[in-house]
Amino acid sequence: MHEAPKFRVICAAEAGFPAFYRLVWREHVREFSDLDKEDRMLCMEAVTAVEQGMRELLAPSKINLATLGNVVPHLHWHVIARYDWDSHFPGPVWAGAQRERAQAREAEVAAKLPALETRIIERLRSI
Repeated sequence: MHEAPKFRVICAAEAGFPAFYRLVWREHVREFSDLDKEDRMLCMEAVTAVEQGMRELLAPSKINLATLGNVVPHLHWHVIARYDWDSHFPGPVWAGAQRERAQAREAEVAAKLPALETRIIERLRSI
């Protein structure tokens, strides 16, 4: 979705979570603290740009931010718009479902993604 010199942002296309994005750091580092101060600030500004775009255009119930790296030990951030109607809410997206998927509502969110991505790219270009 967006390529920058030090990171890229991709739409993860996770089933049931249409607004699930990943910010992937280009240089191989295992932990956030492996970055120097300037890169830590850049990384968090980029994560913030994705989150703010989601809040402005999607009005989710909550934004989930996560950097786990247990399976893929490479620095990446998950930025996920969550809704009180999603199948796993209020649990994490990696836990078991608590209800059936609301596919019509998921489609409504998915229809907003092109505008969201335009907004996110605008924000990312300004950092």
